Amino acid sequence: MRETKGIMIVGVGGQGTLLASRILGNVLLGEGYDVKMSEVHGMSQRGGSVVTYVKYGDKVASPLVDEGEADYILAFERLEAARWLGYLKKDGTLLLNDQRISPMPVITGAMEYPDDIVNKINAKGAKLISCDALAMALEAGNAKSVNVVLIGLLSALAEFPEAVWQKALTACVKPKFLELNQKAFSLGREYALENLK
Repeated sequence: MRETKGIMIVGVGGQGTLLASRILGNVLLGEGYDVKMSEVHGMSQRGGSVVTYVKYGDKVASPLVDEGEADYILAFERLEAARWLGYLKKDGTLLLNDQRISPMPVITGAMEYPDDIVNKINAKGAKLISCDALAMALEAGNAKSVNVVLIGLLSALAEFPEAVWQKALTACVKPKFLELNQKAFSLGREYALENLK
């Protein structure tokens, strides 16, 4: 019996978390897992906090990942990484796009964006792979492919062959955007492999 695992994808509305979860779900279903997913939106569709729970195993009852249960967290932004860090398992891994997107309270001056988030994450002892996914997305050809850069990072750590991820990309991405997203995926995957040596 295969162990049930949990992955969380966290970011803000408009960052493409839904496509990332669709690609991941496609990979897991293709590998014969029972997969459950649940997406929660924050106050606003665009710019509000968004979290997707993905659970997979031989038999999964619920998609929800409780505190301390996530094997991986894909964080599309620093503050969201800090917000959901408590959900990571002791031996789990946080994949972080080291980007700052100010929420509305920061924009309006009602609060300040916290300093030193990455150091605070490190201080908690989390296994962290941090990168500038936005720079890689721009190198691939579009800032919106940050989501696929992070999927590329995850693919280097997860136990599935690269071909399975490529097949999922082809199934989930519109043909006119496929080449760009394949490049974004490769940049993320190569970055993870380089930094795991």
